[in-house]
Amino acid sequence: MTNEWRHLPAPARPIAAATAAAVAAARDKDQAALTDAVAELTAQDQTQAGLILGTAVRLLLEDAHPDGLGADEVRAVLAESVRAAAAWCPRVDPHTTLYLLAGALGVWEDDGAPPPKPDELALHAALLIEHLAGPRPVERVLTATLAEIQRAQLND
Repeated sequence: MTNEWRHLPAPARPIAAATAAAVAAARDKDQAALTDAVAELTAQDQTQAGLILGTAVRLLLEDAHPDGLGADEVRAVLAESVRAAAAWCPRVDPHTTLYLLAGALGVWEDDGAPPPKPDELALHAALLIEHLAGPRPVERVLTATLAEIQRAQLND
């Protein structure tokens, strides 16, 4: 972990560092580095990691669609992100990506099926964040994400 995350609360530092590493590996299409970063991300507290990853996805979606998202926009994000990742990452799964999108938007309806495993969620979150962030530095995305989480917690 680098010093760039030292301003964050202690529980968020390793999650931010592992997420940044996973997104960077996805950008580089480096499967070995992605596997290592996903393992590190999976080793973190899953409740906190899920909050950070889900909030990052939600903020990126809101930024890309300021007038709101309908089913067509969600379908397009799903198809584009899965198609882009499938070209180099054979583990990409549309259902897991949909689970993340719906969860980030707060519209996932629990049908009693077990959720995807933490390593699959971490992998797909990295792929989805990489796709949604585009050329933006992931550090900027994570800084905005953590600021939003802090703001929400202070206002609750």
